Amino acid sequence: MNREDFEIFKQDPSLIYFDNGATTQKPKVVVDSIVDYYTKYTANAHRGDYDISLKVDMAYEGVRDKVKELIHNKKSKEIVFTSGATASINMIVFGFMKYHLTSGDEVLITKSEHASNILPWIDLAKEMGIIVRYIPLENHLVTIENVEKMVNERTKVISLAQVTNVLGDERPIEKIGKLCKENGIYFVVDGSQSVPHMEIDVQKLNIDFLAFSAHKMLGPTGVGVLYGREELLENLKPTSLGGGMNATFDSEGRIEYKSLPSRLEAGTPNIAGVIGLGSAIDYLLKVGLNNIHRHEVELKKYAIQKLEKIPNIVIYNKDIENGMIAFNIDKVFSQDTAVYLNHYHICVRAGNHCAKILKEDIQVKNTCRISFYLYNTKEEIDELVRVLEQSEDIFKIVL
Repeated sequence: MNREDFEIFKQDPSLIYFDNGATTQKPKVVVDSIVDYYTKYTANAHRGDYDISLKVDMAYEGVRDKVKELIHNKKSKEIVFTSGATASINMIVFGFMKYHLTSGDEVLITKSEHASNILPWIDLAKEMGIIVRYIPLENHLVTIENVEKMVNERTKVISLAQVTNVLGDERPIEKIGKLCKENGIYFVVDGSQSVPHMEIDVQKLNIDFLAFSAHKMLGPTGVGVLYGREELLENLKPTSLGGGMNATFDSEGRIEYKSLPSRLEAGTPNIAGVIGLGSAIDYLLKVGLNNIHRHEVELKKYAIQKLEKIPNIVIYNKDIENGMIAFNIDKVFSQDTAVYLNHYHICVRAGNHCAKILKEDIQVKNTCRISFYLYNTKEEIDELVRVLEQSEDIFKIVL
């Protein structure tokens, strides 16, 4: 699907890129939009009173409207640009939750979360005595029943990935969002693996805060989004102070912050990155997120049918409908498998995938992960299968 739009595959037609859960390739239109900024109208945003600076302002602020359309919220001021999902979640935890939780309050997460949605909560627990509890997984999945069992009068936050980054399971976000709204619980969603692959409606899902990264959705690295409901963002203490976010300050220590979203975007922003994100959103909406999701699911089903016929392949999430496959070659270290596949120009991710405590649930420390995106093909899967079928020779290549 649209493979011709990606220069990397023209430069290396033999490349098989199955590491889209980590980062995606960039279509030419995204690269061109960034180059245009750097070559045709480079200037700072919100700083100049001249034509090209005003053009930058329009391009930069226009992306907020594109994000608004992408996630179906109503207000552009509820869109904050960050350096990525990690920064967004840290802002939520240390800029908002730190000032709205007290010792003994409980935060519910799972053991299958990415490090970015575990470590900040653990750090905050050590700092102020909140309690982090893990929702039990049922066959590696989150069920609304298990969430309900964990909720009590001390539960103040539920923070979950909509889609996990190892097994790719989709959580019942709409039901959890409804539960949170009914019980006055803050609902934080990591959309890093969902926003690039499916339609999201933050209003319908009752999401209070949403975080995601551009580089996982055809955009550049170093830029991300923090969505929050306006009344919550108004009470989010800036975690970075400097130029662009203040209206005035004086030597007596009086500071007046700007209104949203500027008050949460200190310093010169990643202008080129935001412009690239805007182009990526245009591209994704043109292709259609539902079309992308269907394509990925079709590829996974095709791959599973092929891989199951290989005796020494162990698959951990074959029944989960998504574009990810977590697997190992029996009795082979996952990174040895990745090095072996690299010999044939096949890129997969190996390791714990920043989900270091998931092993407590699936009883496996490291896996290989295949993650599909819109430009992957069945022919690439056929080549992967061919190579894995002859993996008895793996150590001749790896060693």
